[in-house]
Amino acid sequence: MLIIFVMLIMGLMLGFVGAGGAGVVIAVLSVMFGIPLHTALGTSLGAMVFTTVSGTYSHYREDNVVVKCGVVVGIFGAAGALLGAKLAGLLPAGDLKWLTGGMLFLSAFLLAIRVYFPEWIESFAQGFTAPTGARYWGAASAVGIVSGIMSGTFGIGGMPFILIGLLTVFNMPVHQAAGTTMLISLPIALFGGLGYLINGHLDFSLLAKVIAGLMTGTYIGAKFTRRLSPVILKTTMVTIPVIGGLLLLFGTVR
Repeated sequence: MLIIFVMLIMGLMLGFVGAGGAGVVIAVLSVMFGIPLHTALGTSLGAMVFTTVSGTYSHYREDNVVVKCGVVVGIFGAAGALLGAKLAGLLPAGDLKWLTGGMLFLSAFLLAIRVYFPEWIESFAQGFTAPTGARYWGAASAVGIVSGIMSGTFGIGGMPFILIGLLTVFNMPVHQAAGTTMLISLPIALFGGLGYLINGHLDFSLLAKVIAGLMTGTYIGAKFTRRLSPVILKTTMVTIPVIGGLLLLFGTVR
């Protein structure tokens, strides 16, 4: 019950900022509850499947999803996530915690640029033209595989990295990039979680508790997104992965 309660509190924050929060879930499970790091990674990705479904559907209804790009990049991302899960199984927990913590800090940095300096990303993206033909498939495979490997190996959703790829490589408008990122994250989380299941690092009892807490919390937290100050929203969005990174780097994991 304690795990469900803590996940509920986390869900309130993640629902408020509209983020998947996979990295923070990993940190809390491994440091606060002593869950083996590899199991925390698999559980986090498995839970992300459920937390991204509603977001993808909502964006689709708002016409914010480029379906073809999302499906193609997502397929390559799923393959990368399976490979990433295999790579994670070869890494000792001590090394993996430093790598995952570092990725969380990098994720926070990219989110900070996105929320505080969006014009930088838009200006940078203007220098790219959307690929066509063979270049399209090459770009889709590159963005998908790289994002999938990162997500599968480190257990984080990788949404900031996918978003940057869509904005630059595919020159998408920001609103479409955000919605398509959610669609791409779905198969990545699904097959990444499957990879951890194959490797014996997915605990279904733990997964059910995490999902129950997170989904309840995110549903309630989303109601506060438009009710609180944008300053609080932006600060919380950047702070969450930083907290996760600090927990991993300075906490004890198994």
